[in-house]
Amino acid sequence: MGLSEHGPFSHTIRTFWSFCNISYINFINQNVNPRAGFVPLRRNSDYLTGRIFSMAPAKVDSSKKGDPKAQALKTAKAVKSGPTFKKKAKKIRTSVTFHRPKTLKKERNPKYPRISAPPRNKLDHYQILKFPLTTESAMKKIEDNNTLVFIVDLRADKKKIKDAVKKMYDIQAKKVNTLIRPDGTKKAYVRLTPDYDALDVANKIGII
Repeated sequence: MGLSEHGPFSHTIRTFWSFCNISYINFINQNVNPRAGFVPLRRNSDYLTGRIFSMAPAKVDSSKKGDPKAQALKTAKAVKSGPTFKKKAKKIRTSVTFHRPKTLKKERNPKYPRISAPPRNKLDHYQILKFPLTTESAMKKIEDNNTLVFIVDLRADKKKIKDAVKKMYDIQAKKVNTLIRPDGTKKAYVRLTPDYDALDVANKIGII
């Protein structure tokens, strides 16, 4: 079904084509080459006409051209100096694993402590050694094996027990053995060096 010039949509169609023509003229006027001459387009009832003609190329001033000898010297100097950038040599890697380089890590030096009070050592020497055992088997160990028997804290290890005995009773322990009793307490057998007598130490402590 064709559209007639006198149909119900004829006015709308004419308005639409007028808008398209004006938009095209504006587009051409804005995007014209500045070096070219431009004759504004004129609008006819049926089509648009216009022409763009090229101007003569701009003349190049021959005086601006450099001296051939100077140009040759400049080129020779550039060739002698070598390339302006040097290609970085490729690093040969002999391992399939890649590790990040070690960087400088300074020690922490805070301006103020981040906690209000430093933590207290809850496992001191008095806490480690609770009390000495005075049972018959413990007395036999003192007489026969030069060994003292203590009940100690569960968290104490052999090194801490050895240090606690040295600090509190001023004696040197040769060896420390520990075990957990069925009642859940830890028992420590502290064997003294030959320089110390377990009986004398027991009297000094007040076990016997």
